[in-house]
Amino acid sequence: MLKELQIAEEREEIMSKFSRFMKGNKVKKENERYAATKSLCDESGNPLEWEFRHITSKENEKLRDECTIDVQVTGRPNMFRPRLQSGKYLQKMIAASVVEPDLYDAQLQDSYGVKTPEELLLELVDDPGEYSELSAFIQRFQGFDLSFQDKVDDAKN
Repeated sequence: MLKELQIAEEREEIMSKFSRFMKGNKVKKENERYAATKSLCDESGNPLEWEFRHITSKENEKLRDECTIDVQVTGRPNMFRPRLQSGKYLQKMIAASVVEPDLYDAQLQDSYGVKTPEELLLELVDDPGEYSELSAFIQRFQGFDLSFQDKVDDAKN
């Protein structure tokens, strides 16, 4: 009887530890708003805020795969190594994160004379400085740690 009680208590303890990892206990990541460019404003002259969502690890891996190419190793025929096209990857990550404006909207794409969400993104945020700031925002928003230089700069401020 004592042995059975002990086994039941151990099983209950294991289940309580396991239950903390159930999907229902996972914190939902909220969308955020950010003014990606100063060149698109409301009636009062305030920059329009865009809405961004978190992408999943699965979506991120798909984006990375789409942006990875095989590059031949110099001096080694038939030997290749993978190389991430980081600019293309970042562009796709930003486009995948945007909820509003809808970068997939055909009318919006047509108004800028483009055919893909990534091309539209570059037309909407056509200032290199703003695009760089948007890229940094998205990387932090998606959970990528700051670079060492960013940490140094933050520590100075």
